Amino acid sequence: MARYPTGSRAARRARNRIYTVLALLIMGAVFVYIYGYFGKNETEPVNNSPLLNANPDFNVPVVNETTLTEPPAKVEPAPVPANEPSFAQIPSGPTVDPNPEADVLIKEATTLLSESPGKIIEARDKLNMALRMPMSIEQRTFVKNKLSELADKWLFNRTVYPEDPLCETYPVKPGEILSIIGERHKVPFEIIMEVNNINNARSLQAGQNIKVVNGPFHAKVYRSTFTMDVYLQNTFVRSFRVGLGLPGKETPIGLWRVDPKGKMEKPIWYDEYENRTYYPEDPDYPLGSRWIGLQGIEGEAKDRQGFAIHGTKDPEQIGTQGSRGCIRMYNGDVILVYNLLFPGDSLVEVTD
Repeated sequence: MARYPTGSRAARRARNRIYTVLALLIMGAVFVYIYGYFGKNETEPVNNSPLLNANPDFNVPVVNETTLTEPPAKVEPAPVPANEPSFAQIPSGPTVDPNPEADVLIKEATTLLSESPGKIIEARDKLNMALRMPMSIEQRTFVKNKLSELADKWLFNRTVYPEDPLCETYPVKPGEILSIIGERHKVPFEIIMEVNNINNARSLQAGQNIKVVNGPFHAKVYRSTFTMDVYLQNTFVRSFRVGLGLPGKETPIGLWRVDPKGKMEKPIWYDEYENRTYYPEDPDYPLGSRWIGLQGIEGEAKDRQGFAIHGTKDPEQIGTQGSRGCIRMYNGDVILVYNLLFPGDSLVEVTD
């Protein structure tokens, strides 16, 4: 083995290399020790605490990476202008006898639809006007059924009627995306995709003409009949059957607003009554396909949180009092309503 003289330059270089290697080994050992000590808790379980001031009988979904990308901020709902008309000024109860004035509007609408081509928008508006009058159950049922049929013609397809203020043709501008277009018109981008048969939002191209809907949509829930009526602005669109709160845990009446951060698809949910976290893949997952969180702004609903419109694993409870205060819907129906209600702008009125 070759040896270097003790005081030579080569010997000094050899000693420096040895000291450098030893220093690196010591630093590596210290790093491993610190990482092993402080890195033990890197996989802490998700915090499943419900939001404060929530419905004590029904907890909101867990806020985590599968629901929201940031902690929910406290959002103060915008006040409802005092002079703003209700989106559904409909008498609360039916009359015994048919209303002659409503009957006139119904006949006029029927005549308009029988023309060739049928005057869809004018007939719709007359029926919608009749719906705001007191009328018999038979009249109201006929009007709602006819308006639902007409919605398939003027709303849920690509046809745009020139005289319709609720829908219009929109030329896509360079750089625009569907979510921004939807936000500008106060409707979710999903309904724009649906009415235009767009399967991939990324396929949108500048210069393309699409149908847009001028929102927002609103909903009115009747506790006595377990029904929800959905409106586009003030125009009736469709009725749905719903399930409501158990006796003693009734769904609070009053006016609600769709929570700006309350719309989620199959969120993880913690039930403190069962001390259990439900995941979407669980066979007994209770929330169905969608969650639409609500903020109470008027009446018994004022300042109430933790309530929502959501799907269900128990469809037989639709039309009954079976929830802890939330509004349950069939899973297919709640997907449609989810695609209509716009966070922060859509209102949900609950009445008897």
